[in-house]
Amino acid sequence: MPTAETGTDLSAGRDTFGRQGFGAMRLRDGSADGTDRDPVAVVHAALDAGITMVDTADAYQNEELVGRTIRERRDEVLLASKFGLVWRDELAGGFDVRADPSYVRQASEASLRRLGVDVIDLYYLHHRSDTVPIEETVGAMAELVDQGKVRALGLSNVTAKDLRRAHAVHPIAALQEQWSVVQRDIEQELLPTVADLGVAVVAHSPNGHGLLHRPPSTADGRVASGLNTALGEIASTHDATSGQVALAWVHHRQQEHGVPVVPIPGTTSVRHLRSNLAAADLSLSDDELRRLDTFRATS
Repeated sequence: MPTAETGTDLSAGRDTFGRQGFGAMRLRDGSADGTDRDPVAVVHAALDAGITMVDTADAYQNEELVGRTIRERRDEVLLASKFGLVWRDELAGGFDVRADPSYVRQASEASLRRLGVDVIDLYYLHHRSDTVPIEETVGAMAELVDQGKVRALGLSNVTAKDLRRAHAVHPIAALQEQWSVVQRDIEQELLPTVADLGVAVVAHSPNGHGLLHRPPSTADGRVASGLNTALGEIASTHDATSGQVALAWVHHRQQEHGVPVVPIPGTTSVRHLRSNLAAADLSLSDDELRRLDTFRATS
């Protein structure tokens, strides 16, 4: 496991990241409602269960919470954070992208301070910039690796061309993109590049990011309605929940596409965390996978 003294090599893909990570986007101080929803208890339950990757971002505004939570267990955690999104107003408002080299240095120092660590194991550019060439951004990120402040680099919300250009400057260990049974844009262009470069995929929002709950009056809602029926019927044969089946589908992408795939479902509940963990051991048949593959969002 990574420590400030030994460092870590993330080139081993899923073997290093673990089968499943923890997405900390929704963790907030003061959100506890009994032990089940205490944010510290949720993260510690993940670590107790063998999860190693904890994924946050400066834009989530919870790095201090994450840092306090893992402080006594730092050597058990592959700590990931991101930079580049600058909120215009509140968290739910619009954002700008900052990816210039001076901001890379500024953002990384701020994240290290908030997290209370000497090094971030995996540091992502959160979103591609339309104005700063990605070579300049990744070049500045690579300097952080040289300085021992970051161990490995990642990208999120980029194109296949961006990924190749970035990888030519410094190896990219992980690509974080949305991937679920109803959101499969990553499969169209990015996956061949990922496979060619040997990059691991960190799949965020693996349960559809709310798409499974849209009303049937919308196009996506009609997809979700049929998918929910299929998920429910498959779940009943496995004594599982529909959410577990949807998450298991993402786990099966590794064998389908031959690239390391690490889902990072997020939750604020210990009970839901344990349900997510169980999904990693759910084996779906080829017929069940083909049935789920027929559904996807239309927008």
